[in-house]
Amino acid sequence: MMAMTSNRPYLIRAFFDWIVDNDCTPHISVNALADEVKVPQSYVSEGQIVLNIAPRAVMGFDINNEGISFSGRFGGVPTNIYVPFYAVMGIYAQENGQGMVFPPEETPPPGTPAAPSDSPRRSEGDGKPGLRIVK
Repeated sequence: MMAMTSNRPYLIRAFFDWIVDNDCTPHISVNALADEVKVPQSYVSEGQIVLNIAPRAVMGFDINNEGISFSGRFGGVPTNIYVPFYAVMGIYAQENGQGMVFPPEETPPPGTPAAPSDSPRRSEGDGKPGLRIVK
């Protein structure tokens, strides 16, 4: 079976659009201790931070297949934020809590698509075709 990239970026973009289209305020819950996360540590509580990513609350918002980046104000101070998708724990509407929570995701090795760690390994004799070297 071919390994696929994470579906998390696609789901987050879809939920973001859905929340904004319904005139609600999108928030993301972030594992602030994950690699590459850039958030103001003074606002982190128990290793997590919740960020308002509404278009009216941020500047320079960019969401791509690697992560979310924007500039926001914390205590009146402009701050550049970067959150890789594997650090996003959930996205939801502030007004009603509707959204999605994500299971923990390992940091993918650079340049390789993430593969499920519990995927079954094929062994010889399992009835599926395969290649082997014959000398």
